[in-house]
Amino acid sequence: MKALTANRLTDGEVVFWTGSGWSERFVDAALFDDNTAAELAEAHAKSQITLLVDPYLIDIAEVDGGVAPVSYRERLRALGPTNKLDHGKQAGGGADIAVLAHAHGAARSKGRVDLIRRK
Repeated sequence: MKALTANRLTDGEVVFWTGSGWSERFVDAALFDDNTAAELAEAHAKSQITLLVDPYLIDIAEVDGGVAPVSYRERLRALGPTNKLDHGKQAGGGADIAVLAHAHGAARSKGRVDLIRRK
């Protein structure tokens, strides 16, 4: 399973593709089971150079209570900023934030490693 993420150009905020637009909340992200659909969405996002910086696909896995990014880095991006628990996305709390905060997984995302190799 995959989701599409990027940073918004105007303010650097982490955003997730919902299927019809971009959201700051991971819980709103469209999840792709089909690689072709995921790659088409990524290609479309890469054409939005006036809106986004560095759109890419991330691996998602089912965890207790929902779904979360496999990569620790991507979970931090979904929660962040993480300098204080009462700051950023985690300040709102809720079940979706609890799932992200308690998920476990790899330190690196394969998609991110592949992106670095291409550069």
